[in-house]
Amino acid sequence: MEEETESTVMERPTGENENQKIDESLLLSSKPLHRFVRKQPRSFGIVILMFGCAEVVMGFVMVGNDWDTSLRIYIPFWQGTLFITCGVLSIYTELHPSKKMVTSCLALYVVSLLGIIVTISQRIPLIVSYTWRIWHYGNHLVAFISVEGILLGSSLLVSAFLIFLSALAGYALRSTRSQIIVQHFVMHPQSEEKLT
Repeated sequence: MEEETESTVMERPTGENENQKIDESLLLSSKPLHRFVRKQPRSFGIVILMFGCAEVVMGFVMVGNDWDTSLRIYIPFWQGTLFITCGVLSIYTELHPSKKMVTSCLALYVVSLLGIIVTISQRIPLIVSYTWRIWHYGNHLVAFISVEGILLGSSLLVSAFLIFLSALAGYALRSTRSQIIVQHFVMHPQSEEKLT
C-alpha cells in the first residue's frame, strides 16, 4: 500500500506542472499582442520586403528611358522604400512584440496604403496612355506597359496584405487599451490585542 501512496504523491506535482504550462500558454495566446504575433506578421513582412526590393530594382531599370513613367515622381523608389521598411518592421515586431512596435507598424502600414493610393492614381493613367499609343504608334512601348502593370499589380497585392495587417494591429492595440488590471490586496484581520 505504501508504494501506491508514494506513486500518487509523486504524480501530483507533475500533473500540476503540466496544468501550469497549459495555463501559461493559454494566457499568452489570449493577450492581444500575442494574438497579433500568432497571425505571423513576419511571414507577411518577408513577402512585403521582397515586393519592396522588386519595386526599387525596377525603378533603377526605368531610370535610363526618355518616356513618361512613374519614375517622374520617383514612385518606385519611395514606394519600394516604404514596402521594405514595412517588411523589416513586421519581421522585427514578431520577434520583439510590444505595444510601441505594433503602433509604429500600424502607422507605417497606413502611410504605405496612402502611398499606394498615390501610386494607383499615377500608374493607371500611364498604362491607359501607353495602351492608346501602342494602338497608334506600334509595339515599342510594350516593355513600359509591362513594367508599370507588374508594379501596379504588386502594389495592389501588397495593399491587401497591408489592410489585413492594419486590421490585426488595430485590433491588438484596441484590445490592450481595454484591459483591466486587477490587484488583489490581502487584508489581515486585526488581532483582538490591538483593539483593546
